[in-house]
This record gives sequence, C-alpha cells and structure tokens, in this order.
Amino acid sequence: MIRRWMAVAMLALLPGIPAAEAAAPNVPTARMLARFGLERAWLSQAIMDAHRDRVRHVQLDEDSFYVQSTGGIVTAFDAETGRKRWAVQLGQQDAPSHAVTSNGTQVLVIAGSVMYALDKFSGDPQWELRLENQPSTSPSMDNFNVYYGTLDGSLYAYDLKKIRELHEQGRLPQFSMSALRWRYKSAGEVTAPPVVAPNNVLNFASRDSSLYSLTTIDRKLQWQFETDRPLSAPLGRSEGMIFLASEDFNVFCIREERGSLRWQFVAGLPVKRQPRIIYSDVYVFPERGGMYCLSKENGHRRWWQPNLVDYVGATRRAIYTSTATNDLVALSRRDGTLIGSLPLSDFSVRYGNEQNDRLYLATPSGQIMCLRETGNEFPTYHMFPERQPLIPEFAPEEEPAPTEADPAASADSSAAGN
Repeated sequence: MIRRWMAVAMLALLPGIPAAEAAAPNVPTARMLARFGLERAWLSQAIMDAHRDRVRHVQLDEDSFYVQSTGGIVTAFDAETGRKRWAVQLGQQDAPSHAVTSNGTQVLVIAGSVMYALDKFSGDPQWELRLENQPSTSPSMDNFNVYYGTLDGSLYAYDLKKIRELHEQGRLPQFSMSALRWRYKSAGEVTAPPVVAPNNVLNFASRDSSLYSLTTIDRKLQWQFETDRPLSAPLGRSEGMIFLASEDFNVFCIREERGSLRWQFVAGLPVKRQPRIIYSDVYVFPERGGMYCLSKENGHRRWWQPNLVDYVGATRRAIYTSTATNDLVALSRRDGTLIGSLPLSDFSVRYGNEQNDRLYLATPSGQIMCLRETGNEFPTYHMFPERQPLIPEFAPEEEPAPTEADPAASADSSAAGN
C-alpha cells in the first residue's frame, strides 16, 4: 500500500496530468454564469488514469471535496479554494468501493473488504481494518464507533479506541475482529449508510422493509418502523426527523425519538433519490415525475416542477437541479418559478450539497468545478449554521440584516411587503 501511495503522490506533484488534457470540457463562461448571479469559485483536476478511469464517487465535508475514481484513486481538494491536498491509491485497482466518510481528523474509505483510515489533511495512511462479510454501504462514525452495513443484512460497530490501540501494537489488520464491539442482524441487505443521531442512537434501513433505531453502546432496539415495501433511497435527516422513501411510492417523515409517523406523502412513482432537506423544505424526485417541494412540518405540497431528476444545491434564493440531459436548472426557492438553465452536459457528475450554498460539478474524467453566488466569498451553511464564520462589518448596511434562520424566508417577506 505504501508503494502505491507514493506512486500516486508523485503523480499529484506533476503539472499537466494527462487526464486534464484528455478532453477539454465545455466550461461555462463568466458571462453565462453571471446571468444566474453565479461565478466560478475554482476549477481543478482529480488524479486519474486518463485512459481508463472514471469518477465513481464525489463527497464533501466542511473542509474538503473528495473524488474517487473507478481505479481506486482518492483525490482531496480544499473545498473553498480547489487546492489539491493529496491523492492516494486504495485497495486493488478497480475494486468495488464506497463513498468516503470523514470527521475532523480522519477520512475513512471502504475498498473491497478493507476499511482504510487516512489523515484528513495530508492523506497519510493511519490504519487498515479487515471487514467481516461484504460491505454494502459507506461507513458512518461518531466519537466512539465506526459503523457499516453488509449484503447479508448485518450492521457492524467497531470500537475506534480499540482500533487505535491495535494499530499502535502493530496488530492490524490481522486482529481486526478484536475491535468489533457488536453486530446487529436484520433480515435483508442494508441499503444505505447508517445515520448517526444525537443521544447515542443509530438509524439504518434494510431490504426487509424496516427502519431500525439502535443504541450505539449496546445495540438495543429503540424502535422499528415497518413499510409495505423495501426502502428505495438513502435516508434523509433533519432536526429530529428521518425521511425515507419506499418502493410503494411513499415518502415518510418519522419522529426520530419515538419512531412514530409524522406525515406521509404519496409520490405515485418510484422514489430512488434521497429526499433533500433545506431549512423548512423537503425536495422529492420521483422517477420521471419531476420535483416536489414539500413542507417539512406537515408534508403538504408547496410546488412542483416537471422534467427535473435530481438535486444539486441551494443558494439564498435559488434551488439548483439537474435534467435528464444534464442541464443545470435554477428555480426560485419561494415558489419554484423557473429562473433559467445552463447546458452543462460535460459536467454530468453532480454532488447533492445540503451542507452549504456551493455547487459542485464534475466531468466523468475528473475535472471539478465549484460555483458560488457572485461575491459570496464565505459559504452560507444550511445544515450546520453554527459553523458560519463571523465576518466583521466595516460599514453599516442600508437595511438591517434579516433575523430568520432561512434566508429565502427573508427574501419572501421582503417581496410580500412590496
């Protein structure tokens, strides 16, 4: 592994990686972006084999943007500047892999049947954990454990403190099972990454048509929510609520504390995309059914737009989505009115960003583009507003700043007053 890491690291230092030259994508001009109040924050290239690799996964955390290739190379960029932090080859070339997971210091990647831990900012390898059974999800972690699901319906929890001890003793990956804290068995494949909730609780979905809530310490079952058909999309979560879609064309909002139903929306078509939550709105994308904006509070339909297939991101006033032909479409967050669309078929890989107002798009060959609202040098955080940096005011504003948590609500109030 060390030899592979050094080889990829040397490639990362070379200017003009061949993948960047393989095919020049149609990058939008500043004038095109300005029509939507956008500008390009940065443009960069992931480390890839130009002749055979394609982008397999893209992922974002509060510091970095990650690109994983089909060949097993992970490239990390500074999420705000696009500066390349590191690149590393993990696992056997072309081994199946899952999207990265990270916390404040580590990045975890499952490639094949091995979980790799890397230093988040340098990419240096830290430890390797040999996994039981075939993983079916990306890992999730909290301060104590790392979790992942498998094809046979098991959910595993490994003790992070024990993993570090075994690594320091030079006993990994041979004694990986010594770090196993517990295993919980459901009756069907675990279909999406488990969701860590506050108060030492973990939620996960299984192909046995159930959503489970377990205590992270001793795997005690808190509650089990059953649907008529298996779940069909990754789980969404916001402020004590879990959002799930099932193969019977329903979207459910579940109270996380008790597992009781808060509301149910009948989409009428299969929902295979994760429900996306931005402030008080829930966005649902049924297959061939366009896009619904629902009230997070009660599930009532606020508006609908046809011909949209997936969520890309949201700014203060606009929601950005994709069409089947990979156009980037901007809609008013207030009422779904069409603002316009950008033909960006070359950038067909999109990251659904619920965390902040940046838009991340990639070409299959690994060129990455980040867009932002014009002049908005600091991101606006949707999911974790407490991470918003404190910006000093050098001059008084003409109008007082809005006090609502949702910037779009502020814009709506102003419009109503006019």
